[in-house]
Amino acid sequence: MTKAMTKYQLDHFRDKVKRQFNPLIQDQELLVKQFTTEATDKAVDKLSKKIGADTIIKKFREAETMLEEARATALTFFEKKKPKDQELNYAFDSKKFREAETMLEEARATALTFFEKKKPKDQELDYKFREPNSRYSDKISLSDCEDQLREWAAALAVKEIEKRPEGAKLKQLRDLKEKALDTVMEAGTPDSLAIALDQVSKKIGLNWDQDLKALPSVN
Repeated sequence: MTKAMTKYQLDHFRDKVKRQFNPLIQDQELLVKQFTTEATDKAVDKLSKKIGADTIIKKFREAETMLEEARATALTFFEKKKPKDQELNYAFDSKKFREAETMLEEARATALTFFEKKKPKDQELDYKFREPNSRYSDKISLSDCEDQLREWAAALAVKEIEKRPEGAKLKQLRDLKEKALDTVMEAGTPDSLAIALDQVSKKIGLNWDQDLKALPSVN
């Protein structure tokens, strides 16, 4: 009867798989990183137009700009007109300021509804967008909308990068590592497992049992 491997043997095989694959994966990730920003930027632009987010973000940007301009104008005005014996009250009332705040609130509400409806099935919503009436949703900014869109676009960027030779190699390394780990968990005996893992290791130009080189003589 074949004796099952112990937990310590399984841990050893898993650790060795990681020692073989992780350095190669990390090196390839650094190589691919240079393409990530460009690919994500293109994916953001493509996704934004596809789902109509460009219109939402444009209105949000206009609202934030209008509010900033109204705030700057009001602060300058009240600073200049302040009587010498009075303090400046920042809780001022301004028609333009109120209009800008209303416009921003409408843009915020539109963005909340939009991102909830357009969320891809395999993606998550940032916590600020999950609860429309929470204290977080009241502070949603243009930056939050852009970050949410960029997060969704990142998945598309990964697919684009995988079409490049560098990205394809990274995916292959990750897939082979996963296969090796699966092999460990599904194996029967240490000997049969070593044979199976040697076949996987050869796909990345290594042998499962690497011979150590002798140290040079110090004489």
